[in-house]
Amino acid sequence: MTQRYRIRIATAADAAVIAHHRAAMFRDMGVLPEDAVAALSAATRAHLATALPSGMYRGWLVECDAEIVAGGGLLVQPMWPRPEALAGGEEAYVLNVYTEPAHRRRGVARALMDAMLAWCRARGITRFALHASDEGRPLYESLGFIGTNEMRRVDGGSAPASS
Repeated sequence: MTQRYRIRIATAADAAVIAHHRAAMFRDMGVLPEDAVAALSAATRAHLATALPSGMYRGWLVECDAEIVAGGGLLVQPMWPRPEALAGGEEAYVLNVYTEPAHRRRGVARALMDAMLAWCRARGITRFALHASDEGRPLYESLGFIGTNEMRRVDGGSAPASS
């Protein structure tokens, strides 16, 4: 990533751009029709109104020449004891990783993920999960993420079963 990019922590004032990134991510993956983008963006802004200030959602944004061009976030939650972590601890779910099309293939998403994972390491978090788009999968694999045995069921609602 060139030096004109700068990564910073998201604040409550960034809710609209995070919501835009989330809706654009689903649109670009082909699971959200264009006419549903505004509704998902509005619902996300409403959710972030409490999730950002409370720390439930921790976000990072990438700026280029004072414009936000990428972002991603984490949901940190308690981890139940498991064979590789008997003491439990915390685990992180990675979400909303999105780079505006004009800034893709420049190392922006990799630098963003590196910053997010470094923050997790500093907290002692060693377990991560995410749902990868086809386009994002090579990046996540290069960072050590592997496919798992996860299954999903969604009852009701009219939206596609994606996170």
